[in-house]
Amino acid sequence: MAKLESLGIKTLESVHWYVHDLERSRDFYTRGLDFAELGVSSPDLEIPGKQKSAVFQAGDVVLMVSQPVGEGGRAWRYLRKHPDGVGTLNFEVEDAEKTFRLLEARGATFINDIQRFTDARGGKLALFSITTPFGDTTFRFIQRDGYRALFPGYLHHDTPKGGKNRYGFGRVDHVTSNFQTMRPMLLWMEHVMGFEKFWHIEFHTEDVAATEKRAHGSGLKSEVMWDPRSGVKFANNEPYRPFFKASQINLFNEDHRGDGVQHLALTVKDILGAVKDMRAAAGIEFMPTPGAYYDALPERIQRMGIKRIDEDIQTLRDLQILIDGDKENSYLLQIFMKDAASLYKQASAGPFFYEIIQRKGDQGFGGGNFRALFESIERQQQADGRI
Repeated sequence: MAKLESLGIKTLESVHWYVHDLERSRDFYTRGLDFAELGVSSPDLEIPGKQKSAVFQAGDVVLMVSQPVGEGGRAWRYLRKHPDGVGTLNFEVEDAEKTFRLLEARGATFINDIQRFTDARGGKLALFSITTPFGDTTFRFIQRDGYRALFPGYLHHDTPKGGKNRYGFGRVDHVTSNFQTMRPMLLWMEHVMGFEKFWHIEFHTEDVAATEKRAHGSGLKSEVMWDPRSGVKFANNEPYRPFFKASQINLFNEDHRGDGVQHLALTVKDILGAVKDMRAAAGIEFMPTPGAYYDALPERIQRMGIKRIDEDIQTLRDLQILIDGDKENSYLLQIFMKDAASLYKQASAGPFFYEIIQRKGDQGFGGGNFRALFESIERQQQADGRI
């Protein structure tokens, strides 16, 4: 199809969570990940919305977290169907009116018309929301012209509370979502959002690939879509035969009770220092990586074409950090936290997790990258007795 006109997305501005326990989230972000709390919802927002919220930030990563107050609000409706999860992705756009017109012409389903607000200093805000094929996750488009607050009715703290971003979080590198069938979503991303195909892979994890009998295992297909103008990327997965029901993608959907966002990848400046400090100071737990991975790493670095890395392999082994890439002296380093249900020892916390990533020249999605992620998930599921 012909390339569509850009929606004018500038960035993924923020991510809106719905959770059962706001205090637990506050402790995790401010104490665990060293985010600052910027502000909270006012009574004027909480009473009609029937939810209370707090906003956290580290670098350019902005997270809004809401807990139901009584019944009937958006957070309550979401949590009737799902465990804790991402309910809205907020995109800043250049011109909300133009974005609305383009989406309307492409058949988008609107939740509301453009809403407009003006603050006490004369700053202007325009926003509207649409439904998506990402389960019950909606997209909101926002135009800011000097409007300071994240949304009307939020009270900014005079001084941010909590952390100082000592781990060096930068931005959301990509959003990864799981689907039982992803083709409708891919077509929607292309024909409605105007995103383009960036990368594709399909594979089975090692326990399936290594045997002709294929008695068990997990497979997936993945397609990355992106907006070339803003660089916003979505990685999307579906199960791959022959073990659909045992696929970790399907297990996610069973735990989440539908399609949805599986993880956010957050960039850091120094992943070695960040992970070391997170383990020691905050007790953050990560998915395990077997020693055999690091035994084979010197040969793998040569085979991938990276040739040389700056980090000591023993340090990567000690911290269980993974590496991927396909060009000389160009690679990325990454690690995956345990999912929220495992961290909190509570199923209602959900199967969402965070990826920590440092890019050292490599801007892609290598096959080793994805395989390492899903084999890490599979090892955790085996440890939990899921498979």
